[in-house]
Amino acid sequence: MTTPRPGDDLKEAMRRTGSFWGTVRAVLWSFFGVRKGSEYDKDVSQLNPLHVIVAGVLGAAIFVVGLLLLVNWVVASGVAGS
Repeated sequence: MTTPRPGDDLKEAMRRTGSFWGTVRAVLWSFFGVRKGSEYDKDVSQLNPLHVIVAGVLGAAIFVVGLLLLVNWVVASGVAGS
């Protein structure tokens, strides 16, 4: 019996075949902050960590750009200055 090397878990996790769109859905639910425990367990066993990182960075970037657009729109409309 061989002892597991440090990184074997990551290599196995990278081989997971969860779809990217399923990962995006899980990341969006995590931004919202509502997730069932059973769904979380399913995600942990199926999602590829690289997909989670990419989807999280994209989601955060879209969120920040959306906030910037909203602030610019409010300031340009004159509502904020009154």
